[in-house]
Amino acid sequence: MGVGHGHSHGNTQGSGEVSPSRGRIRRMVIALVILLAFLVLEVVVGLTVNSLSLLADAGHMLTDVVGMSMGLVALLLARKGSATAARTFGWHRAEVLTAMANAAMLLAVAVWVFYEAISRIGDAPDLPGMALILTASVGLAANLVVMLMLRADSKDSLAVRGAYLEVLADAVGSVGVLIAGGVVLAFDWTYADIIVGVLISLWVVPRAMKLAAASLRILTQASPEDVDVESVQADLEALPGVTGVHDLHVWTLTTGMDVATVHLTTDADSSAVLESARTVLESHLLSHATVQVESTANGRHCAENVTW
Repeated sequence: MGVGHGHSHGNTQGSGEVSPSRGRIRRMVIALVILLAFLVLEVVVGLTVNSLSLLADAGHMLTDVVGMSMGLVALLLARKGSATAARTFGWHRAEVLTAMANAAMLLAVAVWVFYEAISRIGDAPDLPGMALILTASVGLAANLVVMLMLRADSKDSLAVRGAYLEVLADAVGSVGVLIAGGVVLAFDWTYADIIVGVLISLWVVPRAMKLAAASLRILTQASPEDVDVESVQADLEALPGVTGVHDLHVWTLTTGMDVATVHLTTDADSSAVLESARTVLESHLLSHATVQVESTANGRHCAENVTW
């Protein structure tokens, strides 16, 4: 039986450059400090004036702070690696678990806001509109700064994407609180505060669900959405000398890290088949793949009893 495997990896940073991971962590720390400062302000004002829209926004801001903190821990663990015999992939899945926790917190806050809004029907408190406007203005500025800091990294990290989505929701929430404050100030209609609080949560729910779905897709080891597994198999089967393709598995370890394994049977030169298979997999953006090439001469292959 001829056996081989091949890997190819992306370019690495030079020793004199700051790694993307280190820069990402630094931006996350700065963003966390900004959000934490505004969270304190928003909670104090929200409790003082009894504003549901401010408290709803503060609830989302709390998930930002907690989520950002967990995201930082996840990124630090992933950067450290810590691959051991008991954890050969290190801590790369930590950021996926963080994203799932963020989604759960967002949904919990939404449920609380709905409950609080129902309890306030018929008993809307008096609110100072100017306090809402000033607090929301500061919050919007803070959210916009953090969003600009995290936007690029959100495309490459699920943990950062979760934090970015929460900050985006808070930015929309701040706009809503501004509108509510304007309505209260102009018309003294305090129900605007309740309505905006509910609308903020409604806006967040589908985004939280999307984040949860993306996390579950990785945790359940489903194939990446942008990889056509049937096409990968067909291209491998079409390689000269390949007589069979089995045990093809494609999954995502964490954001930007798609992995594949496959067994090929051949009656040709194993080295040539291995190199051709690696080329095919790289064309499907599967640069980290393990390929096992098996000779048909012995009449069996190693996975004939495998049922998954």
